[in-house]
Amino acid sequence: MAKAATTRPRPRPTERSARISPGTVLKGLARAILATGCVVLALGGAVIWFCAAMPGTSWRDPLPAATAQEGELARQLRQHVEAVARREHNLDYPEALDQSANYIVATLRGYGYAVQPQEYEVETRRVRNLETAITGPAGPDTADIIVGAHYDSAEGAPGANDNGSGVAATLELARRLRGFQPAPGRTLRFVLWVNEEPPYFQTEDMGSYVHARALSEAGHHVAAVLSLETLGYYSDQHGSQQYPPPFNRLYPNAGNFVAFVGALGSRALVRQAVGSFRRHARFPSEGVAAPGFVEGVDWSDHWSYAQFGAPALMVTDTAPFRYPYYHTAQDTPDQVDYLRLARVVEGLEGVIKDLASSAP
Repeated sequence: MAKAATTRPRPRPTERSARISPGTVLKGLARAILATGCVVLALGGAVIWFCAAMPGTSWRDPLPAATAQEGELARQLRQHVEAVARREHNLDYPEALDQSANYIVATLRGYGYAVQPQEYEVETRRVRNLETAITGPAGPDTADIIVGAHYDSAEGAPGANDNGSGVAATLELARRLRGFQPAPGRTLRFVLWVNEEPPYFQTEDMGSYVHARALSEAGHHVAAVLSLETLGYYSDQHGSQQYPPPFNRLYPNAGNFVAFVGALGSRALVRQAVGSFRRHARFPSEGVAAPGFVEGVDWSDHWSYAQFGAPALMVTDTAPFRYPYYHTAQDTPDQVDYLRLARVVEGLEGVIKDLASSAP
């Protein structure tokens, strides 16, 4: 038989070899912190990329010389802003608010549109949204494309840029799209909303909320909403553009671009609109779809439609993040850059045609 193996006792570790040194612990902790930090940074970067990644490329070259048609469009835009935003117009100044509404109605009717007012009562006073529409041929499915702007001004402000510029853009888009044929089942609605500014902002008395609720109750499917909000101020000066964090590290620091902004639920629409604008316009553009808690993301009428599940965004010059006269008495017609606003309107015409030409 084989000889049985003998077992040799294992030596006991010394005190030095049994104790883990503090340096080893610190190195392990540092590695763990570094690994965790890398994961957090990677996740943060992925989230920011998800919010900010847009199709196409923003225009970076000097703007081409304005054409005669762009010059005429700029003149028309100025005329609208000067008519709508001569003075403060809101429910504190109901006569001025009514004058702005009457100008909008007369202008749209002059373009050949029928205007449907949506009247409702706020604090015992009657106010009105104003709507006109272009309807495509009947189709198996129906969907609305809404393009609009609020026509009231903030307290103490005549509201030339906020939001006479958005009103002017909406009116000129309606004029330029006369005769346009949406796809079967599509209805293109131009809406001018009342009561966007405080104290009605994000309340049930906000004009866009009243309009969005009525469409929802009537069973309309809203496929896209473009709220044209404070669109007319641009600067090539470095440092003229501010952002809420963390987006201050992502975008240009000169306020010479137009922005497409929506909540995360409208990311697909934001990307579609930005991609379309970049195909049609030679003008700088940026886009973001961010959580609603990010400052500024829901600061316009698109918020109302999102409450009813519709994809919605605002098109803006970023308002208080750029415009030094935001909500002040200096928000006057001479602050608006009408030639650049004209280029934005031209690009938005292409975006709207793309949206209204696709299947519901």
